[in-house]
Amino acid sequence: MINDSLPHTCTLPSLESAHIAVIGLGYVGLPLAVAFGKVYPTIGFDIDSKRIEELQTGIDNTQEVNKEDILQASQLYFCDQLTHIASANIYIICVPTPIDKNKVPDLSPLLNASKLVGKVLQKGNLVIYESTTYPTCTETECKNMLESTSHLSLNKDFYLGYSPERINPSDSSHTLTQIRKITSGSTLEVAKFVDSLYASIITAGTHCVSSIKTAEMVKIIENAQRDLNIAFVNEMCIICDYLDIDALEVLEAAKTKWNFLPFSPGLVGGHCISIDPYYLTHKMNAIGYIPQVISSGRLINDMMPHFVAQKMIKLMIAQHIEVLSSKILILGITFKQNCPDIRNSKVPLVKKELEDFGAQVSIYDPLANVKEVQKQYGITLLPSLPTKYFDAIFLAVAHDKFLSLSHQDLGKKEHIYYTLTHHKLSPDL
Repeated sequence: MINDSLPHTCTLPSLESAHIAVIGLGYVGLPLAVAFGKVYPTIGFDIDSKRIEELQTGIDNTQEVNKEDILQASQLYFCDQLTHIASANIYIICVPTPIDKNKVPDLSPLLNASKLVGKVLQKGNLVIYESTTYPTCTETECKNMLESTSHLSLNKDFYLGYSPERINPSDSSHTLTQIRKITSGSTLEVAKFVDSLYASIITAGTHCVSSIKTAEMVKIIENAQRDLNIAFVNEMCIICDYLDIDALEVLEAAKTKWNFLPFSPGLVGGHCISIDPYYLTHKMNAIGYIPQVISSGRLINDMMPHFVAQKMIKLMIAQHIEVLSSKILILGITFKQNCPDIRNSKVPLVKKELEDFGAQVSIYDPLANVKEVQKQYGITLLPSLPTKYFDAIFLAVAHDKFLSLSHQDLGKKEHIYYTLTHHKLSPDL
């Protein structure tokens, strides 16, 4: 529960005096900065100077916020200089929380942002975290960094809040202000203030919980649940493959029951669903409990790139298509459909395994940033699609732009077309 017994030597800001600095202007931070910038004096801070230059001209390369919305945030100022955020009294940290190559939480972006804020933190300031992390992290790791850098004490000199982000990239129906917000604070008074601050911009409403670690847990289980649901249908597809059953037909038929949850199989990547469960399992492993269900779901989803590559090779062999030097097309590299975000995409893993068999693999994705794909994965995307060229085609990401494509136009006379739910063999298409 929230502790209100500690002595206070300073007071919280009021809504009237709120001066906000949003730290990190990615998929989470920018929409938040724009929303607050329409109501309060707001500084949008990012260490990426190129990102700041683009935003100052109204350009958002994540495509989450349009130029008109940015311009409407009349009280919003973008900067990459630490001294410019020193005037704020409310800091909201929205930086990534990735994992390392061993799938261990990498807190360095979170702690670096905390250290940065700690350098300018003053008495009476409030620091709110939106970054997803494991329960207790905000009040231990983040708090310790803030205190050691600022030489101030939590709930005596400054305060903490936590309101987990719920952004769904490229979803025009569920935008920031239309998604109910979870709020919390390091004291009851702080929790009420954090709730009122977000309530002033979130039209869908807010839900204040009893502690920061409760709010942290809420976010983790939201994403872990989705990860598990996708893992279930992914495993169902594997089972259907073993039994020679059309998985798509099974899913469509199962949806006719009112309480069946209609999830689709897929390569689970991105900045949330494929990452967050590892934060919870890391925390629980450290205290001696091994989560079974969550870990099993991650195991299934992590093996899907291998399953896809193996299945495609088997289909090609069954169709008497020579795998060595074959030409394979993968449609899509972003982590989800109709979204330009390529973070933690599993498509490069499929490409690598197919290439290990001697295939020549090309990827086409008109939504992905060509330079970012090259920088992050060392992959050169196809600029356009040749016709009657490919021996095998894998629809990895179901972008709307792919709906008009015909695999018959793209593939050779003898080719395979594969998705996770079904496949087609030529020439009997």
